[in-house]
Amino acid sequence: MTPEVVQLDDTTSEHTLPPESDVRAQLDRILSSSDFDVPDRARRLLTYIIEETMAGRALRLKAYSVATEVFGRPASFDAQSDPVVRIEASRVRRALERYYLTAGRDDPIIITIPKGGYVPVFSSLNRGSASAAIVPQVAEPVPPRRAPMARRTWLFGGATLLALILSVTFGGLIFRQPSSESLSAVATDGAATSPNVPKLLVLPFENLSATADSAIIARGLTDEVVGQISKFREIVVIVVPAGAAPVRDPKLARYSLEGSLRTDPDQLRLSVRLLRNDDGSVLWANSYDASFDVNAIIQTQTEIARQVATALAQPYGIIFHADAGPVADTPPADWDAYACTLAYFAYRVSLDPKMHMSVRQCLERAVDRFPAYSNAWALLSLTYLDELRFRFRVNADDSPPLDRALEAARHAIDLDPENVRGLQAQMTALFFKKDVNEALKIGARAVATNPNDTEIVGEYGIRLALSGEWKRGAELIESVLDRNYGPLGYYETALALSLYMQRDYRSADTWIKKANMGANPIYHIVAAAIFGQGGEMAAAAVEREWLMKNAPQLVLEVDRELAVRNIRVDDQAHFVDGLRKAGLSIAGY
Repeated sequence: MTPEVVQLDDTTSEHTLPPESDVRAQLDRILSSSDFDVPDRARRLLTYIIEETMAGRALRLKAYSVATEVFGRPASFDAQSDPVVRIEASRVRRALERYYLTAGRDDPIIITIPKGGYVPVFSSLNRGSASAAIVPQVAEPVPPRRAPMARRTWLFGGATLLALILSVTFGGLIFRQPSSESLSAVATDGAATSPNVPKLLVLPFENLSATADSAIIARGLTDEVVGQISKFREIVVIVVPAGAAPVRDPKLARYSLEGSLRTDPDQLRLSVRLLRNDDGSVLWANSYDASFDVNAIIQTQTEIARQVATALAQPYGIIFHADAGPVADTPPADWDAYACTLAYFAYRVSLDPKMHMSVRQCLERAVDRFPAYSNAWALLSLTYLDELRFRFRVNADDSPPLDRALEAARHAIDLDPENVRGLQAQMTALFFKKDVNEALKIGARAVATNPNDTEIVGEYGIRLALSGEWKRGAELIESVLDRNYGPLGYYETALALSLYMQRDYRSADTWIKKANMGANPIYHIVAAAIFGQGGEMAAAAVEREWLMKNAPQLVLEVDRELAVRNIRVDDQAHFVDGLRKAGLSIAGY
């Protein structure tokens, strides 16, 4: 049984809202900022839920009321078949997070929309101390689609803020090269022996309640968090031996995770925070609340630990962003192997062909320098595959990209059979080799190995969808969208295609308009099919013109592209039907 989750805060038992004038002033700051980059209807949604909350009508904030009163949906609106409210709420959540990372980092009031509902939460953040969340008084909880386990609180110092912003532009990536001192293990002769990936020191969680039961739970939570984070090969976890005094030494580990547990007869709260060891700055903090049910305590510990691990350790997670920052858009020749893996994930956000070759070359140097670095082999395999699946131009003398991808994936798995990134590379390579059944078996194994890794969950969902399991694949893809801060356009395009194939054209239209893959031709051809099938001829014409100017060969060989992705014949015909309605001439169908 899933533990009951509640949103409470010890400091706000009376749930007193801040003055209306302060909230409206904060709303004006957000809406007038260029960093809050959302369409008009998302702005209307944010304004509506704040005004309703300030008027004491938070109980009315359901998908139905938002859809009918904000988006003009008819009285027959069904939230299960029309995801517009869920999609726009997700968009607003992400935009608010971006805003508070940049223009709003010093604002007096923080507005968030917890997942599972549409009631905003107002927080005042005192830099350097804990935050006080002000939850609107609601007589009964808003029924969540998925119960939220945590209330997220972000604490950033000015110096570390820049390290948390990763931007990818059409012209290239904005990225920071980590220092060689922090990234390379160095032998006594001065030669680097292995890439020094981020090391995380997990300190024993403090037992604030000082009871025997809470001491056991604190130890159990510490152990569970260590176990869940250790599933990510991108991070090395270091634990403090029993009886040893914890020392936050930047030479031992770049980051530390510390936490405290408080229990009472009805509930428990784990508060955790991530610190940078060289200056003690707080990069991230969060509180996790759950009912104190002894019968479900093991499951409660697991659920909390999974969320901590996903937030910190996944690609595009907190630690990834802490290591990323601005430099030139072409990785220099002396980049460390770990820096190259960061460069890969930055490139992965947009899949811009201008960035592909420099990232590939960087990874090739990395595996040449560190041949036992499994992650670099896995990412190199995926980079080779991009030459096949996205038609990137490569050197004429290169061997076939699929052969290189399979070989690199084999290296990754040989070095570390449980490396999820290696399993992801092997799954994808085998899928394009048309060994679909084996690819899906490996994908299922990878997800079972680390279900907290949204990257593998989303990629496995895409492979399932393309193999014909469109509904199941779409469900997995959608499940990662709110938890993965990286290649959202990539996943949104895949979700739009999956919905199109299920003939849910309205939802497909919503998701493809949300995605923006700029320079990627696959995005544009999916958009053309969706707009064509939906009768949006002006939008279809824009996509048709882009394709004929930038990727005419893709249009001529669309049958090859569909076949190479193992899409079934009847689904191919359905996709081509949309392209023809978009005004594209497709031969062979």
